[in-house]
Amino acid sequence: MTETTAAPVILTTGLDLGDRTTHLCTLDPDRRVVERKRLATNRQALQREFGGTPRRRIVIEAGSQSLWVSHQLTELGHEVMIVDPRRVKLIAASDRKTDRRDAETLARLALGVPELLGRAQHRTMATQADLAILRSRDVLVRTRTKLVAHVRSTLKAFGVKVPKCSASCFHERAAAHVLPELAPALVPILATLADLERRIREFDRAVTKLPEDRYPEAKIVRQVDGVGPLVSIAYVLTVGDPSRFRRSRDVGPWVGLCPKTRHSGDGTPQLSISKRGDAFLRRLLVTAAQRILGPFGKDSDLRRYGLRLCARGGGNGKKRAVVAVARKLAVLLHRLWVSSSAYEPLRNSSQQEVA
Repeated sequence: MTETTAAPVILTTGLDLGDRTTHLCTLDPDRRVVERKRLATNRQALQREFGGTPRRRIVIEAGSQSLWVSHQLTELGHEVMIVDPRRVKLIAASDRKTDRRDAETLARLALGVPELLGRAQHRTMATQADLAILRSRDVLVRTRTKLVAHVRSTLKAFGVKVPKCSASCFHERAAAHVLPELAPALVPILATLADLERRIREFDRAVTKLPEDRYPEAKIVRQVDGVGPLVSIAYVLTVGDPSRFRRSRDVGPWVGLCPKTRHSGDGTPQLSISKRGDAFLRRLLVTAAQRILGPFGKDSDLRRYGLRLCARGGGNGKKRAVVAVARKLAVLLHRLWVSSSAYEPLRNSSQQEVA
């Protein structure tokens, strides 16, 4: 029985994806341009262009349309290389930028120095669809927050203050404080808030069912206090394959919770966090860290670490502690996931006491 191996890659093609048009540039092994073309950004055009052609390396930047494009090109038998657009921008910065030149730049960088581009990894289409449920819920929650703030500020201008309450019951509490002259402006907003609350609860039920149906590993990361169904399933869906990280510590920089570095000579300035990676997951991890450090957080190594940072004082002491705990939380969740071990809240503290 003979083993089948993939055909060698002879040509390298760079694709600059646009909403309507995609520019294409193909290089041979000697870095000579053998083809330039422009095609429509749709499945039919990609099928006509790359279907039935010899296997080649195709380079695209990660973006809004790179997910479905990469999956289709992979199904057609090609090697797809998804690169970090930030690195490409730094390497190939130019005052004469065009889509045509961008496609050639991608092909030349992939052929010459691919290690500088930084490989990205797309999720599966099913995972992306499940993650869309969480993002849709997030949009509704943020919309609810804006509407609540609008109602409060409008009533405050007329000398009316709505008592403090949760956002879920605000539309019921505020209805009794709406003045007759403000009814045409605020009653429709309160009705919208009631409908939003119903939709958000439907999404909450859908999110709760996801770990039980297809993502049992979400239960492992939920062992940590402060990590609920939303944070756990968002972490599992966003990370995707935990083996993509060589070390658990690599998750912190990947999600953008590590400070930027700019060391030059004897100067090492303190910079803000990089905020790279998925902003949605980063925001959820920060929310979980605030819960851990809050008055209702349970005693754990994470909480003790954050409280020590808060005790140092400073104007931004609490903010830095929250970010540091969120970074450690991202690392801890990955370690629990890959090891499938039980979570010990005071493991480090117990070891130090024994020592």
